Amino acid sequence: MAQETFEFQAQARQLLNLVVNSIYSNKEIFLRELLSNASDALDKLRLEVLQHSELEADTSDLHITLERDAQARTLKVIDNGIGMNRQDLQDLIGTIARSGTAEFLQQATENKSQAQALIGQFGVGFYSVFMVAQRVVIETRKLGEKEAYRWESAGDGSYTIEEIPEHAQGTTITLYLKEADEENELADYTQEWVLRDLVKRYSDFISYPIRMLVTKRETEPAAEEGQEPKTVERQELETLNSMKALWARPESEVDPQEYKDFYKRIAYDWQDPMQTITLKGEGTFEFQALLFIPAKAPYDLYMPEQKRGVQLYVKRVFIMDDCQELVPSYLRFLRGVVDSSDLSLNVSREILQKDRQIRAINKSIVRKVLGVFKSLLKDKPEEYREFWAEYGKVLKEGLYNDSTQRERLLDLLLVASTKGAELTTLEDYVARMVEGQEDIYYITGENRSVLEKAPQMEAFRAKGVEVLLLSDPIDSLWVEMVPEFKGKKLKSILRSGLELGSESEKKAAEEKLDQESKDLASTLAWLGSALKEEVKEVKVTNRLTDSPACLVSSEHDPSPSMEKIMKAMGQAFPPVKRILEINPEHPLIKRLHQLQSQEGEKGELEDIARLLYDQALLAEGGELPDPSSFAARLSKVLGKALG
Repeated sequence: MAQETFEFQAQARQLLNLVVNSIYSNKEIFLRELLSNASDALDKLRLEVLQHSELEADTSDLHITLERDAQARTLKVIDNGIGMNRQDLQDLIGTIARSGTAEFLQQATENKSQAQALIGQFGVGFYSVFMVAQRVVIETRKLGEKEAYRWESAGDGSYTIEEIPEHAQGTTITLYLKEADEENELADYTQEWVLRDLVKRYSDFISYPIRMLVTKRETEPAAEEGQEPKTVERQELETLNSMKALWARPESEVDPQEYKDFYKRIAYDWQDPMQTITLKGEGTFEFQALLFIPAKAPYDLYMPEQKRGVQLYVKRVFIMDDCQELVPSYLRFLRGVVDSSDLSLNVSREILQKDRQIRAINKSIVRKVLGVFKSLLKDKPEEYREFWAEYGKVLKEGLYNDSTQRERLLDLLLVASTKGAELTTLEDYVARMVEGQEDIYYITGENRSVLEKAPQMEAFRAKGVEVLLLSDPIDSLWVEMVPEFKGKKLKSILRSGLELGSESEKKAAEEKLDQESKDLASTLAWLGSALKEEVKEVKVTNRLTDSPACLVSSEHDPSPSMEKIMKAMGQAFPPVKRILEINPEHPLIKRLHQLQSQEGEKGELEDIARLLYDQALLAEGGELPDPSSFAARLSKVLGKALG
């Protein structure tokens, strides 16, 4: 049959130009597309033979071959798969001709991101070859048919199809390559190392061997004594891909050392992983995952540009390195792969559709990983503590930004407490609560040793009530988002109005405070006036045993540590005044009341009032707004005291 020429419509020519020049972000993607198509052709052949036993086909050596010719500047991708007939060439390769409508072109031209989503449904990944080739020839024969065909196009708006005398079953795609152009990121795809690198990067786990003639150099011994050894080159057919997709094999069939070696290769780590996690999703769609926890936290774990280390594969073909949709940011330390054949991808396979499948995979991974952490905490607590030392701060980010997994994350939480040097779980804290205790108490700040000595701790120490010591910056954020744990409210001891003891003890303490407030009314009013720029209120408290005063926050005001974090993040945060609580039993307060009652509001006492505030601020680890004024007041008061 004579050669036939098919003309693309005007819109289709523009659309082809859009695909080649706009949709794909890097030109090397073309080889991934061709190898993926070849793998699909081999899959279809195998399936067809299984379904139709009468078909004669040799499936003993299904493979893909790359042939390169630097002189002719050609690259061939050859498979012995199912092949194509004339109609297939028109339907599969010529699809773009039938989808070039003016409406589609208008949408695609106006919005590139929209084009990426729209064009995916037409399956034109093959056309990425025109980014690197000036002409493309396809020679093919379909399984069970005698006729072979050649398809040819220069990507200029038309293509030809003609019958050819013969061709082995399968498909040969010949690319007549453009000249290498480093400035336009166009590599020389006839170079052995370039092709080897691309196959390793994108198609290493395709289940069929990808073969290519490679140059081997060997040293031959000298023919005669006194002569130099001779280096000779020979060509050898080599399989470029490993085909070892460990995640696709049953875990029982994989040696643990294989997992370790695989991890080291994809994570560029010399140490064995801390944990290996396998996951298989089944149901309406399927996926497989092989994940690892590095033994040590990556150096860039807290850097803004840090990438997540989970790679995405579709049918064992590499799609992207940093797939943020698959794992939440608080699991960004994970390394590994996720492979699915059911994901909705756009034509360039570079941007995932926001569909339910991705969300479902994300949820499955999170559930599985958190379940592994829970089992580790229960069965191997010492190993879990090692994990927490590396990744605990990151995991706590989930308490702040993932409300759906908050309860699971709270079960995994390890925090410092006044009980001892070892970190504790919230569950263990609740089990140790003293009789009559109804709430979980905590204090936030920047330093554990300072928190332990904070004046707000005195009443809790006296009554033997355990307090959680939250000194990580992230603690001040997540704790505000967690109102309770298993029915027990979380309460900050830096808040005003905190009461300890039984109902009868609380009532007695309240009556006593009312009386003391009346007795010290004039001093409370004077202190409130003297410190009106620093505090919103001054009142008596029973939470102090040794200190004369402490600072607390109103119920809905941010804590000092939260205020500091928000300011560090560049948030406009107006100064928040706190409440000064004084200890009516302390000798300093009693003497101050006596002097104030006798002398009234004399200026000399204002220095003592300000020192009382400064002392309370320093005692909890705060920073003085004006250290020089504090030093001057202290020198003045000490000088007067010493006469």
